[in-house]
Amino acid sequence: MEKLNYQLHDVVQMKKGHPCGANAWEIIRLGADIRLKCTNCERSILLARSEFDKKLKKILISNSNN
Repeated sequence: MEKLNYQLHDVVQMKKGHPCGANAWEIIRLGADIRLKCTNCERSILLARSEFDKKLKKILISNSNN
């Protein structure tokens, strides 16, 4: 599988949805850990980068400045 390039403020889809019913998350912190904010209820979670890479399905909205 190809390595996805994600950046701060990208909106991503994870393999499992959030209990509120949404499946879109905004990346609000990058580092060794990644903080995500639910786009529906605005709760945030913190995942290790390795765990995030396993659970990431696709990038919905990219914030690339190309």
